[in-house]
Amino acid sequence: MNGKTILVLGGARSGKSGYAEELGDALPGPHIYIATAQAFDDEMAQRIARHRADRAGHWQTVECPLELCEAILENDREDGVILVDCVTLWLSNLMLGGQDIAAARAWLAGLFPSVQGTLLLVSNEVGQGIVPDNALARQFRDEAGWLNQAMARAADEVWFVTAGIPTRLK
Repeated sequence: MNGKTILVLGGARSGKSGYAEELGDALPGPHIYIATAQAFDDEMAQRIARHRADRAGHWQTVECPLELCEAILENDREDGVILVDCVTLWLSNLMLGGQDIAAARAWLAGLFPSVQGTLLLVSNEVGQGIVPDNALARQFRDEAGWLNQAMARAADEVWFVTAGIPTRLK
């Protein structure tokens, strides 16, 4: 029996992570929270601490800045829940590490049909603003857009969260 893959998109502080957690909390566990953030400065360390404090106690956290596909495969099980927060931070980590983004994108989206449990993925929608003023930021915006498109095509459900209000897209 195959599981279900749900993509939750939104802007910064839109409520997307909280909504994805609500979806996961409503399901039986085990609950695995794959965190992709790295605390390179005090602000990010505070954000990570706030996310941990807000999360229900039944979530087991797996820190995974780069090996996301491997972590999903390792933790996937029937009736389990995996929440990835967030895919765009994973993308940043890959880009800064000089990884093959197209291959990583294809591998991630290609996993969706074989997921046994429920896979929730949180990702930022970054392409609705102004054109960034530098090449790296433009590359990130483009790669994030292509990644979100690939995940949305492969996902069973897609939600967009604005001002804490989820809207189902697919």
